[in-house]
Amino acid sequence: MTLFDSTILGIIEGFTEFLPISSTGHLIVASKFLGIDQTNVTKAYEVIIQFAAILAVVLNYKEKFTLKKIELWKKLILAFIPIGVVGFVFSHQIKELFSINVVAIMFIIGGVVFLIVEKFYIPKERYLIDNVEQVSYKQAFLIGIAQIFALIPGTSRAGSSIIGALLVGLSRKASAEFSFLLAFPVMSAVTGYDLLKHYHEFSDANLVTLLLGFVVAFIVAFITIKLFLKFLEKFTFIAFGIYRILFGLLLLLFFH
Repeated sequence: MTLFDSTILGIIEGFTEFLPISSTGHLIVASKFLGIDQTNVTKAYEVIIQFAAILAVVLNYKEKFTLKKIELWKKLILAFIPIGVVGFVFSHQIKELFSINVVAIMFIIGGVVFLIVEKFYIPKERYLIDNVEQVSYKQAFLIGIAQIFALIPGTSRAGSSIIGALLVGLSRKASAEFSFLLAFPVMSAVTGYDLLKHYHEFSDANLVTLLLGFVVAFIVAFITIKLFLKFLEKFTFIAFGIYRILFGLLLLLFFH
């Protein structure tokens, strides 16, 4: 992997991780275009840029990472349990799903779902939850159930959790913020597992390449989180639904 590859993948990870457009799907496609083989060294790189994205969440929401917010984190851990259990039990089956075709189809399906949800989403401000700390345990668990769909490549962890949050009564802003915070236990578990599994690969990797990818992914993720929330103050998720459908169709066109 070259420094150019590292920069491009770092930008893609940082920009797509918290948007409902599937970071995994984009990384798979980008790696194909760049001619990057999925080696153990590449996996070590992915661990690093995922860790950078986690730190971006912590820095953006540092006031939430205190003992005073323990009630919120109980709900986030509850929301994490479904995907954690299903992902662990069916890990081998999930790996077999990784292909361009699956990614493309799930991009399209996810886009259609976003358009349908937005079509029937009627904001009633006095009824919607606009503060993530007001989310109930039942709502948190249901969001966690929705997040299970993210195990299918191309679905998007952020997308599935945001859809789940919208359906149980959160505002667009609160749905995005809950998804951001939920990324912490999910990505920490995934990154920690991958780190234990591939730690020996770091000795074979170019440290400059890893460091560059980390810095780029962190900066882009930090900025993306802030811009995404600004975007949701004026717009809906319709643009993401349309993008997903068009991107999925382009993948089917180019890879067939």
